[in-house]
Amino acid sequence: MSDIVDPDDLPELVTHDYGLPRTRAGWRTLLEDLDVRPSKGLGQNFLFERGVVDRMARGAEVSPNDHVLEIGPGLGILTETLMGYAGNVTVVEYDHRLAGHLRATFGDHDGFRLVEADALSVSSDDLFPGGSPFVVVANLPYNIASGVIRHILDQPRRPQRLVLMVQREVAERIVASPGELSVLGVATQFYAEARILFDVSPTVFVPPPTVTSSVLRLDVRPTLPLAEAEITDFMRIVRAGFNQKRKQVANSIAARFGLPKAEVETWLRRAGVDPDRRAQTLAVDEWVAIRRAAPPLPVADTSQTRRRDRAVVAAVED
Repeated sequence: MSDIVDPDDLPELVTHDYGLPRTRAGWRTLLEDLDVRPSKGLGQNFLFERGVVDRMARGAEVSPNDHVLEIGPGLGILTETLMGYAGNVTVVEYDHRLAGHLRATFGDHDGFRLVEADALSVSSDDLFPGGSPFVVVANLPYNIASGVIRHILDQPRRPQRLVLMVQREVAERIVASPGELSVLGVATQFYAEARILFDVSPTVFVPPPTVTSSVLRLDVRPTLPLAEAEITDFMRIVRAGFNQKRKQVANSIAARFGLPKAEVETWLRRAGVDPDRRAQTLAVDEWVAIRRAAPPLPVADTSQTRRRDRAVVAAVED
């Protein structure tokens, strides 16, 4: 993968006055006019600093040839910038009032398309029929960031790259090295090379969040380490390994699948992995080796673990 190009080599931003505010006070007034009260439950914090969104667009190397997908555009500050760089911009917005505002602001301009939907319920094929390539650039609501990333990458048709603003803690989990890995980190790094581009202060949001954000770049691998048909079982194994992450990986996998520990230990050694290690210490290529060495997996996880895991799997995957 090549490094990010020098910003001077990127096309100049094509500016257009869409009538969006230019000050923090103006953004607050717009929220009041739309009768939108930022929801903690929806993870809504509205960015108002144009320098940040310009850095995001440049970090994604957006060009006039690109079709860009933006998720959760909110009031449209990033949309405004993307419209200046990209050939086409598709936005997915769940909030009906915000969707109406985006339609009124950008709807008459060529290259803009609004999809009013839950980002977790639409597929790449729904958004881009015909197999056209696309790039994702988005300031993701905190409460759905990890779910959106997994949803996008788990689909057979994936973007070429993603540049996403997320909570810094989430970004750090995604780029973590062995010893600090989680299900989210393993799953993301399986699909893409991940790096943090820069951090973003809470002061550039309305209302300011209580945490720092980070802008993350994911370059999707053109060839995955496993065939598409193997990915489901690969992720079942990874989740099994992290099911009891303070225990040895052999114990955790055996408990999840209801298999004898000795059988799992043999399987792990065949993959070149010490059964006494813990899940967070295993690199992505070691999880891939475990999948390749695995016998046919049980059709379903054991009933006693499935019931308990439903209560904790979301926290583990985050």
